[in-house]
Amino acid sequence: MKIVIPGGTGQVGTLLRRELTAAGHEVVVLSRRPGRPGDILWDGVRQGPWAEAIDGSDVVINLAGRSVSCRYTPANMRAMMDSRVDSARAVGEAIASAADPPRVWLQMSTATIYSHRFDAPNDESTGIIGGTEPDVPDYWAYSIEIARAWERELEEADTPHTRKVALRSAMVMSPDRGGVLDVLLRLTRLGLGGPVAGGAQYVSWIHDHDFVRAVEFLVERDDLSGPVNLAAPNPLPQRDFMRELRAAWGTPVGLPATKALAELGAFALRSDTELLLKSRRVVPGRLLEAGFDFDQPHWPTAAEDLVRRVRGYRGAHHARSTARFIN
Repeated sequence: MKIVIPGGTGQVGTLLRRELTAAGHEVVVLSRRPGRPGDILWDGVRQGPWAEAIDGSDVVINLAGRSVSCRYTPANMRAMMDSRVDSARAVGEAIASAADPPRVWLQMSTATIYSHRFDAPNDESTGIIGGTEPDVPDYWAYSIEIARAWERELEEADTPHTRKVALRSAMVMSPDRGGVLDVLLRLTRLGLGGPVAGGAQYVSWIHDHDFVRAVEFLVERDDLSGPVNLAAPNPLPQRDFMRELRAAWGTPVGLPATKALAELGAFALRSDTELLLKSRRVVPGRLLEAGFDFDQPHWPTAAEDLVRRVRGYRGAHHARSTARFIN
């Protein structure tokens, strides 16, 4: 298959490109800063020569959007909104004008669209869309608006010959540098991987291999469209999540952090506390109903696998570096 990935240079795009290419597919990445052979320049807003890559393709997986790993300033939040809405609209227009449109368009969305809650999990049919929760920062509602606007562009795109799926993805855990697991392991190694603000808030996650498998599953299942949660079926409280990660790494202690300390740490990391404090209790109702079988449904074994691979990658990198130095 020919698979086009707008915004495919980040962590998730790199993962998909690597695995889908290894599976024998032709993968084309659209990027504002093309860096590899075969990458195509686009600006994520206007139609241009890049649209020719979509015409005649089999699958489009749109991942474009400004990273959420930043301070949630008004300017950054506006950039997060505009980059997602504009790119989804541009992709929809390219598909609509294609002589030979792709048969499926997978549009990245986010599990953050659901309510901050502790009492019950959110699936696609009974989950509560957030934005009106009491006792949370006002700006959290803007994250929900971003997600809703993102999905609205997908829904309203005039693409009658292309099936559309919104990927409400939880945090993708992979051993690659720069991803969320890399940050969490850095904190763990420093002894800072303890509960944050009590640690009762739920963490939803998905193992990288299951993320890729779920994408492949959705490409093949012509009966599935609309929102689909990409999350492991067993989210768990942050204190338990970090305890299992510490156990996998072999770090016995993880210092707890108050909300104030979390805010200070997020500021130092140029990130935001919503990523730490919002309770994302999301489960993959539609995937499970459709018969998808997770290879890594439980965090303890998933964490062990990821840590083993992180250490393997770093060991291989060290060996290559040493060999270059000796030679």
